[in-house]
Amino acid sequence: MSTRIVEVRAKVRKQNDLLAHALRRRFWDSGVSVVGLVSSPGSGKTAFLEKLLGGLARDFRVAALVGDLATENDAARLKRASPNVRQITTGTICHLDAQMIERALEGWQLNTLDFLFIENVGNLVCPSSYDLGEELRFVLLSATEGEDKPLKYPTIFNSSDVAIITKMDLAEVADFDLAAARRNIESVRPGMQIFEVSAKTGSGMQNVFQLLRDQLIHSRESCPAPQVEV
Repeated sequence: MSTRIVEVRAKVRKQNDLLAHALRRRFWDSGVSVVGLVSSPGSGKTAFLEKLLGGLARDFRVAALVGDLATENDAARLKRASPNVRQITTGTICHLDAQMIERALEGWQLNTLDFLFIENVGNLVCPSSYDLGEELRFVLLSATEGEDKPLKYPTIFNSSDVAIITKMDLAEVADFDLAAARRNIESVRPGMQIFEVSAKTGSGMQNVFQLLRDQLIHSRESCPAPQVEV
């Protein structure tokens, strides 16, 4: 029975990887930069994304897909920053997969967007195994969670490109050891870019905005001209 479960999981992930590859090609051809966000619940992921959408919307065309087990609360909140937000309710599934993304994109003209953000379900385990076709993946760690999350959940850091340390306005109150957190991230993912931010005060957000602007420029310089979708 255990062998059969392993075989089924391997097949599901292979199918997901094939679809994620097709999505990545579709994003690439449409000229949209796609960024995934993963974290544990309560890390400030939605507040961070709200700040991103609001800041980027002044100069860019932005949209977001938001995953959660239940409710559409996050999507309703994010629509204050951008009208182009859709909720993906997963029910009992602890992660988003490529098929969910494909379905959620129905009716959207991707070539009318500059950035698409995908906020995954709050979980540091399951999302690490599922490629969604992102160009970049941010993993968030809040100052209120402690410094050892990278050591406890190394796979999610290894499957991400950038680490965002959130809620830095609470670091002193939470007795958060920033140097230790940075060492722990470096120990599991050497050379990983790390940003320290506070969505509440806006501290550090300009550095993230600049990273995204640079990424968009790089993507458009190295990809073919966007194709109009039918």
